[in-house]
Amino acid sequence: MAGLTDNHNRVISYLRLSVTDRCNLRCVYCLPEDGVVRLDHQDILTYEELTRLTRLALDLNITKVRLTGGEPLVRRGIVDFAHQLKTLAVPDLRLTTNGQLLAEMAADLYAAGVSKVNVSLDTLQADKYRVITRGGRLERVLAGLDAALEAGFDPVKINVVVMRGLNDDEIESFGRLALDRPFHVRFIEFMPLGRSGWRPGLFASSDEVLARLEGLSPLRPLEAGPGDGPARRLKPAGAAGEIGLISPLSHHFCPKCNRLRLTSDGKLLTCLFAQEEVDLRGPLRSGASDEELLRLITEAVAAKPDRHHLDSGRQPSFSRCMRTIGG
Repeated sequence: MAGLTDNHNRVISYLRLSVTDRCNLRCVYCLPEDGVVRLDHQDILTYEELTRLTRLALDLNITKVRLTGGEPLVRRGIVDFAHQLKTLAVPDLRLTTNGQLLAEMAADLYAAGVSKVNVSLDTLQADKYRVITRGGRLERVLAGLDAALEAGFDPVKINVVVMRGLNDDEIESFGRLALDRPFHVRFIEFMPLGRSGWRPGLFASSDEVLARLEGLSPLRPLEAGPGDGPARRLKPAGAAGEIGLISPLSHHFCPKCNRLRLTSDGKLLTCLFAQEEVDLRGPLRSGASDEELLRLITEAVAAKPDRHHLDSGRQPSFSRCMRTIGG
């Protein structure tokens, strides 16, 4: 079957698959202080349903699948599910995690077929980490990073959401991680999404981050490789790892967007900031054929917007928080 192309001639090849809305952290930029209503168990797609939708995505020439949450490692059976996806011959199976459970699970995940991992980490200071995550333990994440390297994940990426006045004083410290060890450290602009606590004063642009990093080491631009995401990639001189800058607001990358998102409750999103969702759970559970599901997916892709319309001074009226989308 032919691949997925939207009405703006973008080839869609990447599916982010949220397996749960649950998380063992409550990060300030992801979850409002009063929390969100958790989905009932029966509202979450089963692994069988997720496997079927992934198989259909592969029929549409999706080549990269990323397991997300919430926190995907809190869902029981996630390692077996990863193995099941690899039996479908997913070309590129990846994982995003907060790292709290990674040390114990890294070797099994890698053996199951997950080859690349992104770890969310916004500070290298234990006290500040507890504040940002509302109770998380930094030492567990650091142990998870070590375990991921030892297991063979390549690359191991560290995702840093930069927030002015909260962790922007650690930009150079994170940059040094890429100098000394083979980590890909990615600095991400804080996005106005849901009730995340975003406000203009917290925003720090990637250009500011880049200026700080250039004072740390000479940086050589790297060309994007097959399957690469939106990061501008940079190689510090003599470094074991590399730097990435993700700029959804200051240098939006919508013209190159190649991704779809499936929420844990079975809604297909064609843009992180989309107001429109396509329900796949209902048809799945009503006996829809593969052809009917493929039609829903291709119609959603055809209607994918050309870009988001955010700027650093405006927050969209969007009810979902990051945890319920899958990032």
